[in-house]
Amino acid sequence: MSADKTTGQGAFSAEELAAMKERAKEAKAARPRGAKADTEADCLAKIAEMEGTDRVLAEGIHALVKATAPQLIAKTWYGMPAYAQPGKGGKLICFFQPAAKFKARYATLGFDGAAALDDGTMWPTAFAVTELTPDTEDRIAALVKQAAG
Repeated sequence: MSADKTTGQGAFSAEELAAMKERAKEAKAARPRGAKADTEADCLAKIAEMEGTDRVLAEGIHALVKATAPQLIAKTWYGMPAYAQPGKGGKLICFFQPAAKFKARYATLGFDGAAALDDGTMWPTAFAVTELTPDTEDRIAALVKQAAG
């Protein structure tokens, strides 16, 4: 975020503002209200809204995550498909950021702080994904397995 020099106000892009609004809705929906939320349905609905390559990648990554680490809970995070540890306060492990969400050059598979990817003093936490080849699928599966512990 950069400050507007004339007003001192922060300037978020329309995409960033929309993501923050989606996150606020997700947080509100996650509050216990008696009925258990169907977070997987929410995740699948977000994937279904995507178009083109983003949708193909999101569907493939969703299937890989569910096959590799079935204990992870599918949900949305800032309006993106995400996967978290089960239980109360389940920590986010990974998420898929479609290229169209922030008008980026490529989609991203990201890993959050709870992901067990530690490797020395520095390691990647996000990966550009442009196509799901057998090699890419194998690499994603290995990363998800490691991240989920």
